[in-house]
Amino acid sequence: MPSRPGRGDASASLEKAIWSARPDELVAAATAELARHWPGARAEVLLIDYRQAFLVPAVRGAAETFGRDPAAEDVPLDNTGPGRAFAGQRPDRERSGRIGGRLLHLPLTVQGERLGVLTVRVPGEAGAEEAEPAWLAPAADALARAMKIADAATDLFRRIRRRTRMTVAAEMQWDLLPPLSRDTAGFSLAGQLEPAYAVWGDNFDWTASRDRLTLTVSNGMGTGTSAAALTHLAVSALRNARRSGADIAEQAVVADQSVYALHRGELSVGTLLMEFELATGRVRAVDAGSPKLYRMRGNLTEAIEFDEQLPLGMFGDSRYVVEEFAVERGDRLVIVSDGVHQALSPDGQPYGAVALLHALRDTRLQSPPEAVRALIRHYLAYYEGGEPADDAVIVCVDWDGAPEARGPEAGDSRAEGGDSRADPGRVSGGA
Repeated sequence: MPSRPGRGDASASLEKAIWSARPDELVAAATAELARHWPGARAEVLLIDYRQAFLVPAVRGAAETFGRDPAAEDVPLDNTGPGRAFAGQRPDRERSGRIGGRLLHLPLTVQGERLGVLTVRVPGEAGAEEAEPAWLAPAADALARAMKIADAATDLFRRIRRRTRMTVAAEMQWDLLPPLSRDTAGFSLAGQLEPAYAVWGDNFDWTASRDRLTLTVSNGMGTGTSAAALTHLAVSALRNARRSGADIAEQAVVADQSVYALHRGELSVGTLLMEFELATGRVRAVDAGSPKLYRMRGNLTEAIEFDEQLPLGMFGDSRYVVEEFAVERGDRLVIVSDGVHQALSPDGQPYGAVALLHALRDTRLQSPPEAVRALIRHYLAYYEGGEPADDAVIVCVDWDGAPEARGPEAGDSRAEGGDSRADPGRVSGGA
């Protein structure tokens, strides 16, 4: 019997198979090569659906092989092995009663962007399964990176991820979005749109550089494709100005002019723009509309309020004033659109008055992606089975401070000076 390849041979062979595969054949090539180097093992890839509620098999028809009911191939995130691996971002091992063997679930993640899960049926008799090879986790990391790149060259992964028909407006919004989550030195963030398959004008955007994080949350007027197109124009204008070196006030001016030039003030986009200095924790903000910002520091939850300025596109000649506040290590910021904070229960109670603050506290210890998932569920439950009246976006940012600032003095990151307005200090809704 030929000897099994060593770790180096297996790793090199897997990497070659992964990186040489066509985008639409990537999953099949990776799982086949894994099985070749671990005889008796079976592997599958599960992708997260757009609503972040189910893991969907990249190849259907293998549910029984992995201990699942063939009539319900999609895997819920809650209370399942793959779901625990995805939510906790760590390997999960379980013994399947259906097949009597052991299953290993590895998260597929790229810099905090959660793509799905690699599930492996471990070979060997029940109770005497083989040890996991050392090359398996690095192979999962390589597969995740390759999937991220391949996604731009094929529709396959996007077709797999949708569990129902997506509207044209939602298609426009999802194509506009940056990665839904990121976990890196200094900060961790996540966001989500709802309804995922039929969102209208709500969106968020972010970008990070060596010294700053820029984040915007936007809400275009109207419904359907007209709202999506309006938001698309505003976000594109903001990006154009930002990539040309403009600060957030100038970005707002360019977007205001761009939207007004097309709609002459009949339509506008409510937008909150924020720019974080990674080294200091100073945040510069422009409030041009309806999104609301909440800061959680220790046991205190508070709404941070700014001077209300005109939404983008209302007059076309608006000038925007930058205000400032500070974040400290351990702070959490949550931004919600008006579809969230203005939502009404069946008896007319606004969600933003009390229920939202309770939900923020209840999710405080969860990672930003899981906190956003839980907040979306809580928001939907507030309708008690009814349909939301508006679309919604929720973004969560955990601030850990720049790596070089994490010394004994890092806790106090307030900054003074500058031409923009200092920390407004106007908070409400404290709990």
